[in-house]
Amino acid sequence: MAPSATRRAGRRFRGTSPPGAWARSAEDWWWDRLAPSGSGYHLLHSDSALLVLPGPGPVRTRAQRRVARRAQRPLRPGPRAAAAKTRPAPGPQEPDPGWGDRIPLEILLQIFGLLVAADGPMPFLGRAARVCRRWHEAASQPALWHTVTLSPPLAGRPPKGGAKAEKNLLASLAWFIPNRFSQLQRLTLIHWKSQVQPVLKLVSESCPRLIFLKLSNCHGVTPDTLVMLAKACPQLHSLDVQHSMVDSTAVVSFLEEVGPRMRKLWLTYSSQTTAILGTLLGSCCPQLQVLEVSTGISRNSTPLQLPVEALQKGCPQLQVLRLLNLMWLPKPSGRVVIPGPGFPSLEELCVASSTCNFVSNETLGRLLHGSPNLRLLDLRGCARITPAGLHDLPCQELEQLHLGLYGTSDRLTLAKEGSPLLTWKWCHTLRELDLSGQGFIEKDLEQALAAFSGTPGGSHSVLCSLNLRGTRVTPSTVSSVVSRCPGLLYLNLESCRCLPRGLKRAYRGQNEVQWCLEQLLTSLPCPS
Repeated sequence: MAPSATRRAGRRFRGTSPPGAWARSAEDWWWDRLAPSGSGYHLLHSDSALLVLPGPGPVRTRAQRRVARRAQRPLRPGPRAAAAKTRPAPGPQEPDPGWGDRIPLEILLQIFGLLVAADGPMPFLGRAARVCRRWHEAASQPALWHTVTLSPPLAGRPPKGGAKAEKNLLASLAWFIPNRFSQLQRLTLIHWKSQVQPVLKLVSESCPRLIFLKLSNCHGVTPDTLVMLAKACPQLHSLDVQHSMVDSTAVVSFLEEVGPRMRKLWLTYSSQTTAILGTLLGSCCPQLQVLEVSTGISRNSTPLQLPVEALQKGCPQLQVLRLLNLMWLPKPSGRVVIPGPGFPSLEELCVASSTCNFVSNETLGRLLHGSPNLRLLDLRGCARITPAGLHDLPCQELEQLHLGLYGTSDRLTLAKEGSPLLTWKWCHTLRELDLSGQGFIEKDLEQALAAFSGTPGGSHSVLCSLNLRGTRVTPSTVSSVVSRCPGLLYLNLESCRCLPRGLKRAYRGQNEVQWCLEQLLTSLPCPS
C-alpha cells in the first residue's frame, strides 16, 4: 500500500473512533509496548499498530451509479457549467462504522470466548481491541481474561532501561489488573526475579476468584506474600512452584493457611521437600487430590524416603500421585508390616524414571492395595516390577500401562515370560500399552497380544497405542494384532530384531499403520 493510501486509511479509521478513545494512557502503553512471546508478555522496541480499512459500504443502485459517472465527466462550457459552479457543496457525511460495529456484542463475546479458550487471551484480545469501538468493548470484558500468563520485559536478559522499564511495567499492571483481571482464575508468572512480590500484591487486591497459581523460574517469594494471597483469594486451591526458588517456610505457611481447601500441589525435589511433605503427612490438607514431585535440571542424587502409610492417612482423597524421575524408596515400616488405608480414589500413579529405581512388587503393593479405580499406571524404568506383581493389583479397569525400559535393559536380568498375565487381565479396557525394552520371548509376546483378538460381546479392542520398541515381536504377531485392532493410531516397531528391514520404525495415524500391515502381509511366507 502506498504511503499516501496508508495515511488516508489511518485518517478514515481515526474518524470512526470515539473522542479520546485512543489517548495515551496506561491501557495504550499496555497494548503498544507489550506483546506476547514464547514465555509471556515482553517489551518491544517499536510500537505496532493494526491498520483497519473501511468496508465496501452499502450497494448502490443502477441510477446512483449513473449519477456518479455523470458527476465525474468534465462539464462543457455553457449555462449548465455556470450553474454547477454556483451550486453549494454538500455537507460532511457521517463515516460508515463498518461491519465490525454491526455485530451484536453478545455474538462477539461468544466468538472471542472460543478463540481465547483455544489460544489464550493474548495476543488476540490486544489486537482485537484496536479494530473498532465495539470490538474494544468486547475485548475489555473481564470474563475473557480468566487465564493469563505474564513475564517481565525481555525475560532472561537485562531489560533496556533497567529500573525505568520495570517501573513502567508495574505502573501498567497497576491499571490493567484491576480493570481486566477481576474474574481471573488461572495465573502463571514466568521468570520474575525481583518484582514478583508487587505483582502478587496487586493480584491479591483485585483477583478474588483466583483458583490456580503457577510460579515458574521465579525468585523472591516470601511467606507473607503467599499467606496474603491465600487470605485474599478464598477460592485458591492449586499451587505450582516447580523450578522456582521458593523457601519451604513459604509453602508450609501457604498450606497451613489454605488447609482443607487445598486440592493440587506441584513441587520440585530439593533438601526442603521433606518439610513440605511433613506438613502433608500431618493431615494439613486432607482434601488434596493431585501431588507431583519431580527433579529439576540439576538432578538430586539423595534418595527421598517416602512414608507410604503416613501419606495414605494424611491425604486419603489423593487421585493423582506422580514421583517423576525421582530416586525414592518407601520408608521402612518396621518388623511388623501394618497395611495402610490405601488410596481409595487414586486414578493415576506415575513413578517413571530414566534410571533404575527401588520400586519393587512389595512397594507397588503397599501403594495400590486399596486402589480399585486406577486408570493409569506409569512404571517406566522400574525394572524390578514383574508381571506377577502387576497381576495381583486390585484394579480391574486399567486404561494405560507403561512398562518401557529405556537404556537400562542391557545391564539387568529381565523377565522372559509372563506378559499374558497383563494383557488378558486388562484387554477389555487397555487403550495404551508400552512394553519397550522388555525381554519377553517371541512365543510369550504372541500369547500376550492374542488377548486383543476380541472383547466379550463381539466388540473390537479399544487399543489405540502400542509400543513394542526393542522387543522380540515377530511379523506374524504384529500383523495379527494390527488386523484385530482397527482403532490403532500409534505403533512403534523400532529396533525390533525379528522384523524385516525397512519396517523398524514408528507409525502414526491409521494410514501409516495400515501400510505397515500391508507390508507385513506381503513379507510373510505363504502357508503350504
